[in-house]
Amino acid sequence: MGRSRLQIYYSGRVQGVGFRYTVKQQAAGFEVVGTVRNLADGRVELVAEGERGELEAFCTTIRDAGLARFIQREETAWGEATGQFRGFDIVG
Repeated sequence: MGRSRLQIYYSGRVQGVGFRYTVKQQAAGFEVVGTVRNLADGRVELVAEGERGELEAFCTTIRDAGLARFIQREETAWGEATGQFRGFDIVG
């Protein structure tokens, strides 16, 4: 099975609550690479690559790690992995 790319825009009270740091901590438990960053409009963007099942489990863990209460909306897009990442980092 090929690798996939997942992009999620989280809306709600997702900045100033440790969202990016929690996502990075959760990523360590999965075989995923990518980035998480704050956007100027108050959203948080997650871009991750890995096996689709691994990415789906990672997303579930993000919500289960206590972040679900801050998320009002998730805009999700799937695509093919580009191979541009070499780890999981907080950017911006």
